Amino acid sequence: MANRYGGSYRNRNGNGSAGRQDEEYDPYGDGYTSDRYGTPPQQMNPRRPPIEVPRGGGYGSPASRLQRANLNERANETNAERQISQVLELIKSEWPAMVQDDCIPVSLALQLLDNSSVGRAHEYKDFKKAHKYLQDSLKNIVHEHHQGFNSSIGTFHKIQGSIQSSQKRVRALKESLAASRTSLCVTDPELKKLYKSSQMYDEVLQTMNELEDLRTVPDQLEARISEKRFLTAVEVLHNALRKLRKPELDDIGALNDLRGYLANQETALMDILTEELHEHLYLKSPYCQERWQNLAKKQGVYNENYSESNVLTPFHLVLDTMDLNQPVTEDPAKNPEADTFYYISLVVESLNKLGRLEGAVDTLKQRLPVELFSIVNETINEVDQRHPSSLRGGTGNAQGLHIYGDRETQMRADVIYDLLWTLYGKFEAIAEGHRVFHEAIKALIRREGGGNNSSLLGSFRELWNLYQNEIRSLLHNYVTTDADVYQFNSPRQGAMLNGNKDISRDHLFKFSEADPKSVEMTTEYEALDDIIKAAVPGLTTASRKTQASDKKLAGKESRRSAYTGAFDNRNTPGSYKSLVEPSVFNMSLLLPPTLVFLGRLKAIVPPGSDLAASTLTSFLDNFLVNVFQPQLDETLSKLSDSVFGEADSFQQDPAWDLVARRPVFKGATAFFAVITAFCRMLGTIPHDQALSSLIISQMVRYYERCLTWFKSLVSKAQEAGVGPLSLRYSAELAIGDGDIQETIKKLWTSDNLDRELIEKEVGLLIVQANGRDLEPNDVIQDRDVISSLCLLYTSMKWLSVRILSLRHITRFDTDSSQPTLPRNQNRRWTLLNDPNKASGEQHGPVYLPMTQETVQSFDNIVSSYEEFAGTVLLTLHMEIRCRIVQSLSVALSPKTAPYVLGDQEIKEPDPQILSLNSELVAYDETIVRFLRDKETAFIRTGLGLLINTYLVTNALTTQPMNMRGCERMQLNILVLQQNLKNIEEGVDLARAANYFSLFQEGPDAIVNKAKKDNERDIIPEEEKFTYDQLKALVELYYSEQLADPERGIASAGKRKMGEKVLALSEHMWQS
Repeated sequence: MANRYGGSYRNRNGNGSAGRQDEEYDPYGDGYTSDRYGTPPQQMNPRRPPIEVPRGGGYGSPASRLQRANLNERANETNAERQISQVLELIKSEWPAMVQDDCIPVSLALQLLDNSSVGRAHEYKDFKKAHKYLQDSLKNIVHEHHQGFNSSIGTFHKIQGSIQSSQKRVRALKESLAASRTSLCVTDPELKKLYKSSQMYDEVLQTMNELEDLRTVPDQLEARISEKRFLTAVEVLHNALRKLRKPELDDIGALNDLRGYLANQETALMDILTEELHEHLYLKSPYCQERWQNLAKKQGVYNENYSESNVLTPFHLVLDTMDLNQPVTEDPAKNPEADTFYYISLVVESLNKLGRLEGAVDTLKQRLPVELFSIVNETINEVDQRHPSSLRGGTGNAQGLHIYGDRETQMRADVIYDLLWTLYGKFEAIAEGHRVFHEAIKALIRREGGGNNSSLLGSFRELWNLYQNEIRSLLHNYVTTDADVYQFNSPRQGAMLNGNKDISRDHLFKFSEADPKSVEMTTEYEALDDIIKAAVPGLTTASRKTQASDKKLAGKESRRSAYTGAFDNRNTPGSYKSLVEPSVFNMSLLLPPTLVFLGRLKAIVPPGSDLAASTLTSFLDNFLVNVFQPQLDETLSKLSDSVFGEADSFQQDPAWDLVARRPVFKGATAFFAVITAFCRMLGTIPHDQALSSLIISQMVRYYERCLTWFKSLVSKAQEAGVGPLSLRYSAELAIGDGDIQETIKKLWTSDNLDRELIEKEVGLLIVQANGRDLEPNDVIQDRDVISSLCLLYTSMKWLSVRILSLRHITRFDTDSSQPTLPRNQNRRWTLLNDPNKASGEQHGPVYLPMTQETVQSFDNIVSSYEEFAGTVLLTLHMEIRCRIVQSLSVALSPKTAPYVLGDQEIKEPDPQILSLNSELVAYDETIVRFLRDKETAFIRTGLGLLINTYLVTNALTTQPMNMRGCERMQLNILVLQQNLKNIEEGVDLARAANYFSLFQEGPDAIVNKAKKDNERDIIPEEEKFTYDQLKALVELYYSEQLADPERGIASAGKRKMGEKVLALSEHMWQS
């Protein structure tokens, strides 16, 4: 306050304190405030315009006019008067105790002398300054009014003389009155007749005046109704009815028509007030459009048709500014409809004075469902016109079984958000109107002492029940797939159950088909308007503003179009027109606006109503458990079935490089997309373990589906119904428990491929393979099956890693699937309402919320995926080895490849060896294309050792063999070695070649080698053979002679073989 105490005090040198501006502490300087006893009132600048004072109770309190008058009086004060007023205000604000009637100066003095923390000694200087300021102000008063004081002395004597002369005149007047009284006591009959005649004429004149007033009542009443001054209209009507009920007017027959007219007008006025209340409660009036549009725009919807307007006043501030404790008064200078809330309270006050408030409340309750339903339909039609159907996304009849992309999700979000924000903006504006309606009735009951009238105050509960039904219906329409989407599955109007048109219904009249601008309709409307004006004046009027009339006409036309057909399908479920395809994924779009609306509705619910604000979301719990969860289960199952049932679900995904480093199944990526979409949606709704369990159950189903697919890949071909399913030999070894499976698992989990484990695996495999005859159907012949197994491994490995990334433990343990457990009543219905969560704009991490109990099932299925992938890898590892064993067994068999050959030169290896080479190359190309280097090395390593060991161990199976047959064996070994060099690094079949070279050298060389080996301490691995292997080689050498049909040759060969075996045993006794 730059001029708090006026210029006369601040700028004088005589009595002011202008010289104090340089002091460190100036209690009267700029910006001085003290909050010890409150803030002193601000000084009004006389040159500034008066401050606009907020209007008081009932929107028309005279407090503002009184305050303006006080400000004008203060503007005419002199400097001295203003200064004494300022010092009094200062004392009231800084030293309030001094102006109290029970002030004790000694107590204040003691406080000013008290230097303790509770004393006021530090304010003593301020007290002295205030005292000095008071003394100066009094001096200024004396200086300014000294002439008046001097002149008042002479004036006093004049006044005293005037009083004495007046006393004398009063005595004379008293004597004259006494004489007149004596004269009037004399009786005069003529005067009595004149008096009675005068009274009769007065009554006649009064009756004539009343008749004249009653004659103008219809015009006054119509004028007040047309001006929307309903309080005045009710008062005029009641005054007229009160006059007509006087006994002296009963015999006047000319008033009977007026009595009937006013009786009709009372009913008509009640109807008019009810309609006006409907206009503003249900947003039919053009004056209500701005508020709900601002509410919708504030909440998130944007429409270019919405006009820019002033900042929206929060509803709680509107309630605070309304003084409903005082009766509402009319202000003829303003349009009452401009302020909707004031207008509602005005209509309520008018209905109460009319005595029809309870009937109007009943009418409101009866029409509430119809009004809300029409508002929803009207809003749907508006949004439908704003968004072309081609830009909504998901227009196909997919029964909700579609995972939308970012673009489609954004288009659907635009439509749903536009619909919900617009609708909830209207709902909020209607709720605010009902709250004002509730508060106005409550204030009336309190003023009139009516107690707690539940019939008048229960409308808000009914409104909430209808809101709840409409919201539930919208959620049901856009979440459940049995809703009417455009005209997807629902029969059109007039269609019978069998789908055929009912011809008799084609020509039924509908209001929506009428043209309100046609000549016939216009003529009928004008005739009807004339009849209404003649019967009930004021019900329709042409005195409204043209702009308002046009806006209201447009609003009524749109509302009429919403009414027509609104109840054509009301008795059938899902009667609203759905703007986008229903899907459970719409839940993430529907919940945020709904939760925002419910949160704002909590601030509108009357505090004393029977509706608890904390229970506003309870119906969402019911919807989540009884509607959404079954629909989610059904949709998730159908989506999973569609993924499982696709013909190419187990084919390579063409776009695998966008999601994985190695090729994966198309079904795996589609299934993970389904899981991700559902997890993202679950992140936008309150957590429920039942929903997470549904997703985990589908993971189990996919595991079972992949396991079935794996068994179909590794099963032998057999006729249906022949017997139990028989697996390929590699699958048996990978699945069945045994030493081979344990050895392979250790080999896979070891840091480096252990040589000892590889040798152990080779030995166990050869022993088991020699114990059974491997048939061609024991190995996988189809290369596509190998590719499918590789894809199955990479898919399960990729899926286990990606699903594991969804693991998230939450503290919310609500589980609606277990009714025996106590449910958490405080469900997480807080603002999961970030619009970006479901609009396709977010790309953050996605989680599957689980509790400690649910996460065990999740971990088990992830472990199952990993173990299953390991089983597939072991199958691939064993398959190539089984194929080598099976091919070599065929190549070494004399039945298919005899090794007793003629003298012709050996130029080509066995066809079985060539086939094995081509199969090994194709197998290696397949695993390299699909698997990582680690898995490839695990499958490749040990193939050369297996061939080396098998050829040496099973050499005797080739008998009989001659030199030419041995040459072909050497050629087979050479071909295998050259081919394996392209597959396994560092492969060498020298041991098998050395073994059969001993055959070519003869039995003596075999015995000599055993003798030399016995003398050597270190024997190279490729030259090291056991006694059984060398003995088999000796037997193989003499096998041709033993097979000779002549007994002499066979006997000689047997004898020589015995000698060589004996010599061999002598040199290798230790073995």
